[in-house]
Amino acid sequence: MAKQAKTNVMRVLDKAGVHYLPHYYDCADGAIDGVSVAHKLGQDPAAVFKTLVTRGGKSGFFVFVIPVGKELNLKKAAAAAGEKSVEMLHVKELLPTTGYIRGGCSPIGMKKAFPTFFDASLEGLETVTVSGGKPGTQVELAPADLLRLTGGSVAALVF
Repeated sequence: MAKQAKTNVMRVLDKAGVHYLPHYYDCADGAIDGVSVAHKLGQDPAAVFKTLVTRGGKSGFFVFVIPVGKELNLKKAAAAAGEKSVEMLHVKELLPTTGYIRGGCSPIGMKKAFPTFFDASLEGLETVTVSGGKPGTQVELAPADLLRLTGGSVAALVF
């Protein structure tokens, strides 16, 4: 594969002095869902996380980062965020809200810092892989660095 350009996510990580490992995959087949990406990279789907953006009733937007093979439990997500309920952000709102497109949304380097929550399964992992900021790019880093960089919290978020 040809040399890849650095993404905004990578620039944020570099500036923060965070060690990470970039991963690249072919997305020309359109298979950009998290489980497909994990398989393309030869990684355990339990250690590859997807970034989901929601809207809460009173406090705006919230980011939830969960294993790619799992489904976000909206009741648990709302409880973690201190909201009565949260709803998934419509895909057409993703770019103007976060600066990222579907398949490339990362908890790192969004246009604005939103309250971010990681599924509790993150705590048992040596490294975690998240989107590198565009389809075809992922970054692998230590969970502690990811939590520190995003100001994230840990909660039980999935079914």
